Parts: sequence; structure tokens; C-alpha cells
Amino acid sequence: MAASTHTVTNQVPPLVGYDVFAGDRALTEAVERHLAPGILDEAREELSTLGRSAGSVQAQEWGAQANENPPRLRTHDRYGHRVDEVDFHPAWHRLLGHAVTAGLTDAWGRQGGHVRRAAGFLVWTQAEAGHGCPLSMTHAAVPALRTDPALAAEWEPLLTSHVYEEGLRPASQKAGVLFGMGMTEKQGGTDVRSNTTRADALAADGEYLLTGHKWFCSAPMSDGFLVLAQAPGGLSCFLVPRVLPDGARNPFAIQRLKDKLGNRSNASGEVEFDGTWARRVGEEGRGVRTIIEMVAATRLDCVVGSAALMRQAVAQAVHHSAHRSAFGGLLIEKPLMRNVLADLALESEAATTLALRLAAAYDADTEQERAFLRIAVPAAKYWVTKRCSAVVGEALECLGGNGYVEESGMPRLLREAPLNSIWEGSGNVQALDVLRALQREPGALDAFLREVGKARGADHRLDAAIKDLLTELADLDAVEARARRLVERMALVLQGSLLLRWAPPEVADAFCASRLGGDWGSAFGTLPHSLDLAAVVERARAGES
Repeated sequence: MAASTHTVTNQVPPLVGYDVFAGDRALTEAVERHLAPGILDEAREELSTLGRSAGSVQAQEWGAQANENPPRLRTHDRYGHRVDEVDFHPAWHRLLGHAVTAGLTDAWGRQGGHVRRAAGFLVWTQAEAGHGCPLSMTHAAVPALRTDPALAAEWEPLLTSHVYEEGLRPASQKAGVLFGMGMTEKQGGTDVRSNTTRADALAADGEYLLTGHKWFCSAPMSDGFLVLAQAPGGLSCFLVPRVLPDGARNPFAIQRLKDKLGNRSNASGEVEFDGTWARRVGEEGRGVRTIIEMVAATRLDCVVGSAALMRQAVAQAVHHSAHRSAFGGLLIEKPLMRNVLADLALESEAATTLALRLAAAYDADTEQERAFLRIAVPAAKYWVTKRCSAVVGEALECLGGNGYVEESGMPRLLREAPLNSIWEGSGNVQALDVLRALQREPGALDAFLREVGKARGADHRLDAAIKDLLTELADLDAVEARARRLVERMALVLQGSLLLRWAPPEVADAFCASRLGGDWGSAFGTLPHSLDLAAVVERARAGES
């Protein structure tokens, strides 16, 4: 081949060697907004340290390696003994170790912990998303365990530790542990009250033996699990350790690992319990109530994780367009491409702003904020996670054919994008959860409307949207069939309110014009041309000015 035919021109340099945190204006501003001044400098430094790691060549290589070499199930040792272990590529352990060291399982006990952790989770997920599952489960197990002070005293210091130790050993011999979750079964899925796993009480108070199965067990390589099973008093929550205090393996047969669309680096398994020792968490018959706080926390992580995927996709699209030339100029300078990029950037910023606002509500921990979360978390989970696939798909198209090849990293983002919409309750589950809150908890609606109302009068399109929403909320008869429409509107009104209060005018104006005012098409890139789209795109650039 002649050398002249292999000259490489007009190819975009990789987006590496930058601070993922500091290069994200929406995120940095949210952290500054929600953290107390006394801890802000420390938080910024820790997040920038994590951001530089996330934007490094090394972290990108770890992410690629962990997904190219998915986990492998090893059911038996060479002698035929059951071991039920999951082997991971070293890159997985490096990613997970870095995350634990950065405090991504430690939110509940430190000032501003939820905002700091959510921001870190959003940053580090952009390096690789799959290992976020055990991080999320470990973080979210804390409130469930706190229903039993003895269990919390034993396990919480290990769950919130900044030390990652791989391998199965008694928890007392480890400086830090990871947790998983097992709720769904073959016959029930989301309908956990139809679970058939049985819990037989032992003589010792709070101890049981479990018999049954779990169709989806998240992070089956973990040190412990919160599971649901039928006790004599009804559906109850249990803590199942993988290794018993004396070092013996608890019966925990991993039948197979799921072959998933995306999330390839992470293990999800089907497991069988056969005389599996467990400790009850909370009261018998109150399993759903006990584990619901864990579910709520993981749902927030679904929102944060989707915001992270959207942010990375938009950053890649803007970076590509700022370096790729076509038809006599850079793509980013072309009016139509600028419209597409601005539209994507709006979706990303709205998701980030909402995610951090929810994290701040966890930190505040007042009755008003808890009521707000009761509606805002499922509404955000419904909407933000659904927008993720659309945003990532359009961002991939901005890179053209280059975005469709694995080396770009965009296909991995696209495969990962639907995940958070499915895990921890799919769209219908979230919509119905919002309806339950509306019908049973009037304080939750009041808290939601108070939050939305903080921007009332700032934009006529928001005011009109609030009025329309109140009309819909006034008629909850036969509401189930229109639940998705209602919850979508609630999420958009909430995002619009937050952006009007905190985002630059050009961002808030574009969001209200399109998402609330109806001046928008059915695809990205259909914003009103009269808006300041160049400013919106410039704000979304990462790692460069």
C-alpha cells in the first residue's frame, strides 16, 4: 500500500487526560450549590482527584478490559467441591477498588455525604458503568440494616469502609465488604409478594434457614445479601452472608450468570438456597417495608447513573464535533449540528441538576424533604432513565460511522443505556409508585408542589405547565391508564423549575421553550432556532475551553 493512501487526516483525538468533574459545569455548580461552605473545598478536591482518574487513559483501558473480559462462573473446584465463585478480570477489581477508596459506598455518616457520593458516582460511572451495581447495593443496604441496631453496628462500618478487599472470607476478617440484593423470582418478577422462597425459624432468635431461589441476584460475588422470603409471619427481609462466621461457606448455589445486553463487566446470577443460614432484618411480615429504603436509594443511583451515561455521551459528541470538519468547517459551527448538540446538552444538564437535588434532599433529611423524595425519586427514575437511551443513541449518531465501532466506546454506552430504566422497577412500576404516593400520602404531593412552586412566576411556560399539571392532579379517577403521561409531566415541570432557579438563562429558556412550551419536534435537533444554542453547546464542552 502506498504511504500516501494511509495518511490520517480529519480524525478526532480521543477525549482523555481531562478532569471529568471540573469539566462538567452543571455538576460542579450543583456541588457548590448543595454543600456547606465548610466542606466545599475538601469535596471539590476529592471530586477533582476522582475526575482526573476517570478521564485518564488508564481508567478508559480498565473499562474496556472489564467489558471485553466478562465475569466467569466457577461452580466447583478441581476436586468437585462446590465453591460458587465468580472470577473477574483484574481491571474490574481496579475499578471497584478505586471507587471504594474514593468513598462511593460512604454517604450516610458524613456531612454532605449524599451529594458528595452522588457527584462521585456520576463522575466515576463515566469510566465504566457495570461496577456501579455492587457500589449501589452496598451503599443502599445501610438504611435497611439500621432497622436492626445490632446488625447495623456489625455491618455498617464494613459497608461504608474505604477499603476494598476481594475474595470470600468471614466478614469479621475483612476491612470492607460489598452487598448484593435478591428479591425477584421466576414466577413473580416485580410482584415480590408472590415469592416462594421459604424461611424456617431456628431456635436462636432472629435466625432462619432459607429454601428457594432468586431469578435475579445482583452482584452474586458479594459478601452479603439482603433477600426476601416467606417466614411464618409473612414476607420478611433477611441478611444472607456468603461465608459464615466459622469460615464455612453458606449454601449459595449460583446456577448461572445472566447473559445481558449490556452491563457486561458485572455479574448478575440465578441462585438457589438450600438450608441457607440467614438473619432476619426488621419484623416478620414487614419485608417490603424494611427493604424499601434500600430500593429507594438504588433508584436514586439509577437516576445518577443515567445522568452519567448521558453526560459522557454528550461530552463525546461535543468533543467530536469540535474537532471534525465537514463541508468547509467544523461540525460544531454548523447550525443544524449545533441544534442537535444543544438539545442533547439540555437533557443532560436537566438530569444532572435533578439527580443532585435529590441527593441533597437525602442529606437534609427533614420531614419535608423525605416527603418530597417519596414522589420525586420514582418520577425522576421513570423519566431520566427513559431519556438515557434516546440521548446516547443520538450522541452516537453525531460521531457517524466512527461512533458505531467498538473502539469509540459509544456502543458500550448505548448497550448500557436501557439498564437503569429496567432495574429497581421498570417504567410502569415507577409510575404506579407515584400514583400510590399521590393517593395515600398527601404530604408528598404538597412537598412536590412546594418545590416546583419556588420558580413560579419566573417563566410563563412553566406557569402554564404547572396549571395544566394541577388540572390533571385534580382528577385521579381511572388515572392508571394515563399514569405515564402524568409522571412524565411531573418530572419535566420539576426539571424546568430547577433549571429556572439555577441554570444559566439560555439553558432554562431553551428547556422551557421545548419541553414545557411545546416548541419542539419529535427528535433531537428541533429546538427553536432563535435560542442562544451556541452558549448551550459551549457550556457542555468537557476538558477544554
